[in-house]
Amino acid sequence: MMLSTQRSLATAQLGRNSFEEIFESRTPLREAALESFRRRNAVLDAIFYDIGKVTHEEARETAPWLAREGAILIVPPSGAGTLKLCNTVEDFANAGGANVRILAVAGVGSSALGAAAFARNVADAFGVAVAAVVSGYGLADLLTEALGGWFWFGTLNRLRHQFEELDDMSRALNRPETLSPPTSPLELGRISLDTRTVMALLSDGRFSFSLVTGHSKGNLVISEALYELKETPAVEETIPADKFWIVTVSAAVAMPPRYRKIIDVMGTIDGFGALNSTLGISIEKTCPFCWHHTNTDLPFHLPVTKVFRELRGERNVAV
Repeated sequence: MMLSTQRSLATAQLGRNSFEEIFESRTPLREAALESFRRRNAVLDAIFYDIGKVTHEEARETAPWLAREGAILIVPPSGAGTLKLCNTVEDFANAGGANVRILAVAGVGSSALGAAAFARNVADAFGVAVAAVVSGYGLADLLTEALGGWFWFGTLNRLRHQFEELDDMSRALNRPETLSPPTSPLELGRISLDTRTVMALLSDGRFSFSLVTGHSKGNLVISEALYELKETPAVEETIPADKFWIVTVSAAVAMPPRYRKIIDVMGTIDGFGALNSTLGISIEKTCPFCWHHTNTDLPFHLPVTKVFRELRGERNVAV
């Protein structure tokens, strides 16, 4: 079964930028500096996510987007069609985003491949399409990772934001997909592009999510988006506190108190997830003998699809 994971990873890696494409890009130094890390992060996603559920064609489609932070994927259940890539919130709306009820954010390796795999697992549990925000990988991540930011993502995430302006400047030359929430009162400041995207989706009246879920560092992205919206009451008040369930997988991160429909899921042997969780948060659903990864090709995986199917019955989580 491991062949399915290897096949998806190989397809994505082969579809990455060639040296010629990097050289011809408008920011070749930036692209060259990040390319090896993007490829490495796709390998991480092959370990942590169920990328064997991403079809050969979808892996090829997402290859150039392995690190396109803030991109949105619309991922249908297995066998129900192929995923769609959206550059912006407007593209998402035009692609039928108003009909999507689940928002997912992956975060270990931070690639479109991992985001698609996590969303596919959730989609298979509910039988509906899932919107997935790509966490991405930029200069801010590269600089903080040198200090252990990937391993201690909760501790060093504030430092990451100190480099966001540098990231924005490097993207400005060739980033037509700049995302901003549709409501002008939001002051974005130094907020990462993935967080901005989640803020935009949750605060846009055209969309109505009933479930928001993240895995690992993706939970931190969701938390930051909700806390940033909290700083703008006029915007936050348009989002009913009981509008959606929040399900954190493999890292229990604090959310604003107004959101009470929260379920934290953790494997019983997931020391990595526990290390990056907020102290004092109780785990509502534990998964025996499960570690941090969700790849069903590997032992001790956390079975995302099975977990969400159980939550539908145990906690009446519905979309």
